[in-house]
Amino acid sequence: MQRKLLMGVEAIGQAAVDAGISGVYAYPGTPSTEITEYIQHNKLAIERNIHREWSANEKTALEAALGMSYAGKRSLACMKHVGLNVAADVFMNMAITGINGGLVVVVADDPSQHSSQNEQDSRFYGKFAMIPVFEPSNQQEAYDMTYEAFEFSEKTGLPVMLRIPTRLAHSRAGVVSRPVQNENPLHLPSNPMQFMLLPAYGRKYYQNLLDKQNWLIRLSEESSYNDYFEGKDKSLGIVCCGIAYNYLMENYPEDNCPYPVVKISQYPIPEKLLHKLEKECDELLVAEEGYPLVEEQLTDFFGKGTRVWGRLNGALPRKGELNPDHLAKALGKELKEPLKMPETLAGRPPSLCAGCGHQDSYEALNEVIADAGNGRVFADIGCYTLGALPPYSTINTCVDMGASITMAKGAADAGLVPVFAVIGDSTFTHSGITGLLDCVVEKTNINILIVDNETVAMTGGQDSSAKGRIEKICEGVGVDPEHIRLFVPLKKNHIEIVQIIREEMAFNGVSVIIGRRECVQRIAKTKKMNKAIKQV
Repeated sequence: MQRKLLMGVEAIGQAAVDAGISGVYAYPGTPSTEITEYIQHNKLAIERNIHREWSANEKTALEAALGMSYAGKRSLACMKHVGLNVAADVFMNMAITGINGGLVVVVADDPSQHSSQNEQDSRFYGKFAMIPVFEPSNQQEAYDMTYEAFEFSEKTGLPVMLRIPTRLAHSRAGVVSRPVQNENPLHLPSNPMQFMLLPAYGRKYYQNLLDKQNWLIRLSEESSYNDYFEGKDKSLGIVCCGIAYNYLMENYPEDNCPYPVVKISQYPIPEKLLHKLEKECDELLVAEEGYPLVEEQLTDFFGKGTRVWGRLNGALPRKGELNPDHLAKALGKELKEPLKMPETLAGRPPSLCAGCGHQDSYEALNEVIADAGNGRVFADIGCYTLGALPPYSTINTCVDMGASITMAKGAADAGLVPVFAVIGDSTFTHSGITGLLDCVVEKTNINILIVDNETVAMTGGQDSSAKGRIEKICEGVGVDPEHIRLFVPLKKNHIEIVQIIREEMAFNGVSVIIGRRECVQRIAKTKKMNKAIKQV
């Protein structure tokens, strides 16, 4: 047993390796990325040759993790909250098939949208799928829950979700590790039809899932991660979920909270503990990071008999990250004067890196579409999304991964001419290929600009599944090779780039224009690594 200083995501990665996983499957997405990166560089993971390569997207990752579970091995799947939307199909159905080897799905939520399109709460997915959900309150619990979750998955026969928010994912604390377990032996399901969701089997397996719900509640009520803390002042009871418990305790550093508290870090919610709290206290405050999941459930449980308050009634903010000051204010405590930002410091919005090839692509595209008018460039999620900001102000949409091509197609179907879709290389292989196929099948008049920097740049420079494959993929999907054009985004090539875009804009059909130049940050990172290797 060792004590290490780990971020929450690192604690999860270490625990998964210690628990005997045979594979991790993921697509990069802040704040979940470092779990897989930690395992990729973990000494034991390397020695055991644990699978640790990136997947094309979250759906393929979770399906592969389920396949490893089918073979009897323990597997880990990691994604951010919007990535779970992509994987929702398999996520919902594997709750019905159940698992063979233990399977844990780590979902990192992003309250306050630090690096995301929204701040959805993945606990709702867990409740929707009716599977166990663990929500650690600190880094040690993140480790312990991950370590135990694989055995819990095998005990219940269900996949387990581990949900963490950004603040826990990227903050550090001392973590004590546990003994390393061996990997599971290869073994197939005892029921050869377990993973066959034809209706005749699916109905039976769904009933099995329903039958387990009362058992899962009992397990939550018996869990050491759910607890009841006595308090002398019964005028108020406090329900704290996950990291919210830490925020509460920061207001009572001597552990002298005067109110009874129920801490919830395992779901389904522990009904007996909550009924006990409701019976003893006049009213309840619910503190949870994310949406008011538990607050809504308690309002339904207790009806109008007990006042339940929190995010729904404004006692705590309805959006954004929770913090200790929010709880202090809700509890009527005096707030400390916040530190003031010096007037000399100005806000600094994000921008494309100096020397980034996307800048040259946008300058050329702006010149071409100047006469056509604004509102014609549909874009996607990646560092190139910064093209929405000055000085470029090129792109007009960013909704979800892959939506640039499909939204541009819909606009073209509506009669908008010309239309452009801007998509990155990794996003293209994540979820852009199927949209391109739709365009090819219908001979849509569309110009697709793939800004290829040969990496997953926004999340730290991971390897892109698209590298060296884009032209062949496009040709294989059915794009006319004459209209698969390539340019190098450099200022000296500006006239050439403009000419290529103009020529393809004049073509009535599907054109794919690829601007390829390696990410400047990746180049710098590679040079630094090579220099370090030479010095060794």
